[in-house]
Order: sequence, then C-alpha cells, then structure tokens
Amino acid sequence: MGNFDRKIEVFLDYMIDAEGYNMVLLGLKNTVIIACVGLLIGILIGTVIAAVRVMPKYKLLPRVLNSICSVYVSFFRGTPIVVQLLLFYYVLFPLLGVNITSVNVSILVFGLNSGAYISEIMRGGILSVDSGQMEGGRAMGLSFTATMMKIVIPQAIKNIIPTLGNEFIALIKETSVVSFVGATDLYKAFNTAGTNSYEFMVPYLAMAIIYILMVMIISLFIKIIERRLRKSDKSM
Repeated sequence: MGNFDRKIEVFLDYMIDAEGYNMVLLGLKNTVIIACVGLLIGILIGTVIAAVRVMPKYKLLPRVLNSICSVYVSFFRGTPIVVQLLLFYYVLFPLLGVNITSVNVSILVFGLNSGAYISEIMRGGILSVDSGQMEGGRAMGLSFTATMMKIVIPQAIKNIIPTLGNEFIALIKETSVVSFVGATDLYKAFNTAGTNSYEFMVPYLAMAIIYILMVMIISLFIKIIERRLRKSDKSM
C-alpha cells in the first residue's frame, strides 16, 4: 500500500508542480473536439449517403452516386482508422501540398470514418420508417428530396438516437490513436505524464477513469434524450 501511495505522490508532483495538468486539459479538450465535430461531420455525410443509397435507381445519376458511395463506405469501413489517419496526414495532404494541423486532420478523418458507419445506421433508420410516409409526401406534391428531408429523415433520426450515442462513445474511445499523427489527446497526455515521472500505473488508471466518466455522461445524456422523445410521442 505504501508503494502505491508513493506512486500517487509522484504522479501528483508531476501534475501539480510540473504543471502536467495543462497537457491533460489540452488532451481532454482535443479528445472532446475531435469526437464531437467528427460525429457532426459523420451525421451530415451519413445522412447524404443513406439518402443516396435508398434513392430509386432507375436513372443514371442515382446509380453513379450509389457506386461512389459504395466505394467510400467500403474504404472507410474496411481499413483501420489509424491507417486512415496515417494515409491522410503523411501521404494525401503532403501530395496535395496542404499544410494542416494534426488535430484538424484527426477531426476530418474521424468525420469521414464516422460518416461511413452512420450511413448504414441512417439507412436502417430510413427503412424503418413506414413507406406510407414517403408515399404521403409525394402525394402532396413534394419531391423525393423534400419528402426525405422534411418527413422521413426526422423520423429516422428519432429511431436511431441510441445507436448514434453508441457511435459517439466509440469515437471518444478511438481518439486514443490520434497520437500516431502527433495530436495531443488524453492518451498522449497521460503517457507523457508516465514518461516524465517514470511511473505509468497511476497515469493510466487516471486516464481509464476519465474515459469511463465521459462514457457515463454520454450514456446519461442519451437516456435523457430518449426519455424526452418517448414523452413527445405519447403526447402526440
């Protein structure tokens, strides 16, 4: 027990006296930003792809767009996210001559990756909406796109809120790989704490606790949203 107390003391000395908490706060901020913005980008991309995937294919343009979306989804679902980070940061952007920070690359890649998964989630949500909703919208004179955006997709989103919550949790945990491109996240912050204090047990325990707390907060938030949606459905 005394040895563990000593480990805690060494960790606290680094965090307070050496101001290691600044790096932890930066890592926490970057982790939340990458996951949140990545999820928003993923929802936008996923919604567009899902709409394309369920669009009638009797014209050439929908078929071409569907093929492009299929390739996109296959790539981002078929390769590890760390490989995607490395390809974008060390290959694609240097070839294009684009100078972009590691955090922004991480946001972009996480958004593109999430879009591929959310597209399948959203597609399932759209298919779960009664087909009569689409038929009713078209009968009122709305176009396919207008009916999808105003009637079908809002109902689909309500159906997939829990799954979107799980996707957000997955993004939070997957941010631990952004250190491969030099971005400071929670993993890098606590790994640096362990390296500088020559003691990894307490920093890694602290990191695990922070991840668990974030997941618990997100899960609680999702439950609150689900409860409110159920109340709104009952009141209608």
